[in-house]
Amino acid sequence: MRTDLLTDPVDGLDEALDAVDAFDQALVAGLLRPQPAQAAGLAALAGAVAGTPLASLVAEAADKAAAGAADEDHLVALAAARTALMGAVHDALTDRVADVTGRPRAERSTPETDTTAAGGDTPGANVLAAARAWLCDLARAGWHGIDHDLVAGAAPVVSAMLPDTRLRRQATLLDGFAAELAASCPGATLDHVPVRRWADLWTRALLLTLPGATPAPTPSTVTGRLLPLGVDVQEHATAVQAQVHAVLEPSDGTPPRLVRAAVSAPKPDTVVGAGLWQLLRPRMSLLGAAGEGRAMELDAMPVTAEGDLVWDDERARPGEPADAFATARVVLSAATDPVTTPLDRHPARIAVPVLLEGYGAEHEEDGTLTFTVAGHRLAVDTDRVPAAGPLTPEAVATSGACLGLLRWDAGEFLLQPLAVETTVRKKTVAVHAGAWAGGTTDKLGVRAEKAATDSVTVLRERAGKLLRA
Repeated sequence: MRTDLLTDPVDGLDEALDAVDAFDQALVAGLLRPQPAQAAGLAALAGAVAGTPLASLVAEAADKAAAGAADEDHLVALAAARTALMGAVHDALTDRVADVTGRPRAERSTPETDTTAAGGDTPGANVLAAARAWLCDLARAGWHGIDHDLVAGAAPVVSAMLPDTRLRRQATLLDGFAAELAASCPGATLDHVPVRRWADLWTRALLLTLPGATPAPTPSTVTGRLLPLGVDVQEHATAVQAQVHAVLEPSDGTPPRLVRAAVSAPKPDTVVGAGLWQLLRPRMSLLGAAGEGRAMELDAMPVTAEGDLVWDDERARPGEPADAFATARVVLSAATDPVTTPLDRHPARIAVPVLLEGYGAEHEEDGTLTFTVAGHRLAVDTDRVPAAGPLTPEAVATSGACLGLLRWDAGEFLLQPLAVETTVRKKTVAVHAGAWAGGTTDKLGVRAEKAATDSVTVLRERAGKLLRA
């Protein structure tokens, strides 16, 4: 890895992010009666896309918004401009990551226009229009202007979306966004506003309400050997997701490629730690293989152009043992990175599997762990190490090799550990974040699973009583 490139400046990156930040600040106070500082932020966004096909549309939208007269189309244009800038940042950073890893770059292609989605067959057109209207009202009020009445306007929209599986993505996003806003009401009393996060959620939610924004995927199929690298666990108070990163070796002899397979489930907030696997394990056999260090043989498994496997247990069977570190050392460098869909091009979505060896580890004064590789420092995000596995920040700090995801956050590249090789009693052992995914005999894991089993049993009994009543 060319770790020296991780700290080199990226041309145009700061300017693009400055324009995004200026627009995001305009949303804090709202666009109903913009002040001069907000008008300047809108002008900065328009200026940043002045050399693009969006130029005239966004310039008009910025002028209207600065005058407090922006309608729905104008706000959509501003959201599109912000998304384009974040997409440009994403592309610049992924190009830099490709230079760092030296792996084959994914070929970006222009998606074909889905004419049926833009026509009268758009699912839930009326409810999507209602969602768009609510999001526009949010932008006019601003984050300091939100109150419970305004935020509650999302509830009937979400309720109308949920029965339609084609709108589940938008419904989940709106529901989560509204919940965050409700927990922060009234906005006028907020000491701290998550400016970038709420602007991200608002922009994405608004664009996903447009006709044709989420066309039905048309996956192809792949046959071959799947070699798991690691499991990324993402936990929320009411939901959990496990995403398996892996290398696919197609049986047709084409080059290996990086792929992902994800499984998610709703959860009560009392189920935490290793108990999460009880919710996820029955839904995807790949978790068991990843936990056991075993390959999977795939037969015509659906996969999207972005490298996401549409997992079907009927199309997979357990294969031979496969050590993740051996896979990384032998195959990872030749695996092709996946492409990213246009609306998903955002720096927060960058999660690139890498293998680091021969580094030194030390803690900074603020407690942050850093690896020094070939004289260059790389921050390690140990906060992302899940409690649902045996991997700990202490094991990461004493490791000699690390399989992880290269991410970008707060202006710098970070490493999220998925597995490490460390020395225990003079022997090199591998410790994986997803080692308990398929079950465990580890004392800590068994204890945590038993506690979760008790919690789930109690909750099921209570739910049964409520249903019978």
